[in-house]
Amino acid sequence: MSNSIHEEQHLSDRNNWLRAAVLGANDGLISTASLLVGIAAANQSHQALLLTGFAALTAGALSMAAGEYISVSSQADTEKADLKKEMYELHHNPERELLELTRIYERRGLDPALASQVAKALTDNDALEAHARDEIGITEISQANPLQAALASALSFIAGGVIPVVGIFIFPTNKLTYALVALTILGLMLLGVMSARLGGAPVLPATTRVVLWGVLAMAATFIIGNIFGVSV
Repeated sequence: MSNSIHEEQHLSDRNNWLRAAVLGANDGLISTASLLVGIAAANQSHQALLLTGFAALTAGALSMAAGEYISVSSQADTEKADLKKEMYELHHNPERELLELTRIYERRGLDPALASQVAKALTDNDALEAHARDEIGITEISQANPLQAALASALSFIAGGVIPVVGIFIFPTNKLTYALVALTILGLMLLGVMSARLGGAPVLPATTRVVLWGVLAMAATFIIGNIFGVSV
């Protein structure tokens, strides 16, 4: 019988980058396609469509990266402040912190004697790590990484947004509106399937909600473009 330790790879380990990547790709595909569909419906020139597409890719990717970096940095700052506060408490009130950790384990189902033993053992090993994980809920996996989130969002935005832009080169202007809609729906379906597979979620619900919101966004800009005959 093998004595090797079996360590499971959990899908939640991907949450940090998967959330940002899916959000970026979805936003890139929907926002770029919706903008192009609205402009195409307003009978704008092929050159205007190309300029709009590349401008949307550039501005959107930078906006996503900046937004993710700022928001995740704020989360990281909060985590650092909590850890600093916990370090202070561990230094000035170690007995109270040990009791606090014991109470946490008791609430999780351990009897008082075992909870006290576990709390003392973990405190002796690494008190800050124990309190960060079990009191605050901060682990190495869940800890905010602003740069990782920013890069994932920007690159995935471009990956999603480039699909409708490529469509401009492939399809003639007079058929571009409906071609962009079909191409975008296909891209949304692929995104839904990929995100579900990576996250271990059911494929049909994930794909349906992605496609539904994308279609609604494109329908809105298409209607506006037809009514006003201007770029939106």
